[in-house]
Amino acid sequence: MIRIGIVDDHAIVRSGLRQFLSEQVDLRVQGEAANGRQAIDLVRNQEIDVLLMDLSMPGQSGLDALAMLRAKAPDMGILILSGYPEEHYAINLIRQGASGYLNKECEPAQIVQAIRTIALGRRYLTPVVAELLARQLGSKDERPAHQQLSEREFQVFLKLARGATTGDIAEALSLSVKTVSTYRTRLMEKMGLSSNSDLTYYALKNRLID
Repeated sequence: MIRIGIVDDHAIVRSGLRQFLSEQVDLRVQGEAANGRQAIDLVRNQEIDVLLMDLSMPGQSGLDALAMLRAKAPDMGILILSGYPEEHYAINLIRQGASGYLNKECEPAQIVQAIRTIALGRRYLTPVVAELLARQLGSKDERPAHQQLSEREFQVFLKLARGATTGDIAEALSLSVKTVSTYRTRLMEKMGLSSNSDLTYYALKNRLID
């Protein structure tokens, strides 16, 4: 029996996933969470084999929670189920420890296939993600600027692009303001940008934020 956790801020999405997964004889939903912080509590209190997690949630997002979840449960599979297309987030998230990435527009059967693959200790790569990975291995210099950021730089970048201050980010990520400023300087250099408005424009243009 594969034990599942569902993390999404929309109750109707959680309900739909729970109903669909309950129809599979080898899957059992162990619990649900509405944001990243609740997801960490869920993993702390329940035995989870594969966690299905949305990215964009109020409070602590899936992206913010990923590193902590990976640290608390290194053997647990984490399948990102997001509204964003694969080419925008998948590579960064797989580099940061996600076991697979699916767009919410995928066929329901694909979610079950991904869960079963990940439960075996393997990564689940859609053809789109596999192609992106192959392209990245072929020439690292051709990667989009945001894919060259470290995990923390990517977190800080997205928060700055959404208008958060360095103080807001420091509090959200439990870092000092000085450390956040260092990350900001470093990611600006890597991306060849010079202002927060440049970051916002880049993120909107590349559909990394709404």
